[in-house]
Amino acid sequence: MPAGLPDPSASAAVLIGTSRYLHLPQLPAVETNIADLSKILQDPSVWGLPGANTLTVADPETPAAFLDPVYTAGERAEDTLFVYYCGHGLRDSDSADLYVALTGSRESSGYTAVEYRHLRAAILASPARRKIVVLDCCFSGRAARTLSSPGALAAQAGIQGAYVLTASPKDHVALAPEGERHTAFTGELLHVLDNGLPEAPDTLDLETLFRAVDARLGARNRPRPQRSQENDVGRLPLVRNRAKASPDAPAGPVIDADVEAAMVSSGLQLARLLRSVGRARDALPVLRMILQNSVPDADGDTITVHLELAELLTETGQDQQAIQVLESAFHQTHKRFGPEAVTVSRRLSELLQTAGNHSQACEVLRHALDSLERAARQPGATA
Repeated sequence: MPAGLPDPSASAAVLIGTSRYLHLPQLPAVETNIADLSKILQDPSVWGLPGANTLTVADPETPAAFLDPVYTAGERAEDTLFVYYCGHGLRDSDSADLYVALTGSRESSGYTAVEYRHLRAAILASPARRKIVVLDCCFSGRAARTLSSPGALAAQAGIQGAYVLTASPKDHVALAPEGERHTAFTGELLHVLDNGLPEAPDTLDLETLFRAVDARLGARNRPRPQRSQENDVGRLPLVRNRAKASPDAPAGPVIDADVEAAMVSSGLQLARLLRSVGRARDALPVLRMILQNSVPDADGDTITVHLELAELLTETGQDQQAIQVLESAFHQTHKRFGPEAVTVSRRLSELLQTAGNHSQACEVLRHALDSLERAARQPGATA
């Protein structure tokens, strides 16, 4: 990849959009924004972000549904974390703070939305060396002003590399012009990413993107964006300049994460096919190969592979090996709680009990119960 561009395999993006509301005007263009921005960020001729590293959140109903994916993407990102929100921005009746709307949010009722400082905290939790926040919502300029205050996003955590780009429209009509595919701000951002800038270098940095979007919005007499940055991070290259791409140039590097995802999916299907025709022992090396060649902290389908392999090992009388496989999965899921963690804990506990390791089985179950309690105490959790 061109020198200086963020490593896509070590970066992540979370794109959040609220288009449907119970008490606020609808914003149908938001849904298209999310889909098209996700597609262009994954395009190898622009950035080449792996699909597994691009999280999209449509119409979040609770603060947890809004913020959890930001924490997830943040944990995944070591190079660059890109966070985008499009929807209504709100003010509370008792403060000048920025709130971002959920599907059930109400005007002048901050407690029905997500306060920007909570989003900021989720971003700060990431180890990524560079953090980019793009807000396409009413009153989003408040976020940019927050960054230039003594309690700035980067200064609060004593880190470098924070850049915020905001749309700051005055009302929802300017935010989402009627009949247009995208909102005003995101539409211009997508145009620049998609077409590039003939007069710019081979790579585009955030400041160049900001100036181009600002000029296009100004030429159409639409609300002008704002930005705030720390330590001139906006001068670091972010994406390739499509206007400078040679017709015969390769589209971009093959992304390791994409290859891995395809391998996991195909291998899992093959193992299940072999098992369905009574060839369980032939499926074992396929599943082992997947785990040996996957990154250590991969989640999702990889946990499914652990469970599938453990079940096959149990069926073939290899209980001790099954325990080892489930222990590996248990260590991968112990920091989060969900259906996979429950299944892993239950199966591991059952095998430990069968093997006579009752104290270890109890510890596994105790951990599962503790995780369940923590999950239930999170904001937005339901009983």
